[in-house]
Amino acid sequence: MAAELLRVVVEDGSLVPDPRRGRPGRGAWLHPDPECLRLAERRRAFPRALRVPGPLDAAAVREHLEQRLGT
Repeated sequence: MAAELLRVVVEDGSLVPDPRRGRPGRGAWLHPDPECLRLAERRRAFPRALRVPGPLDAAAVREHLEQRLGT
């Protein structure tokens, strides 16, 4: 269900969470699970989905997920 997914966008070459779904630009959707983030990074899914070149720093998204899960 879409309500359960976390929207992420690119800002200054970094992947950032958009939990309120209001940031401008192309977004990608992610299950709010650190394992899903790892898998998407391994598959290089974000640059393809967001149509940007090269790898993206996902530290902000990882931190958001860890805070959300309380780990």
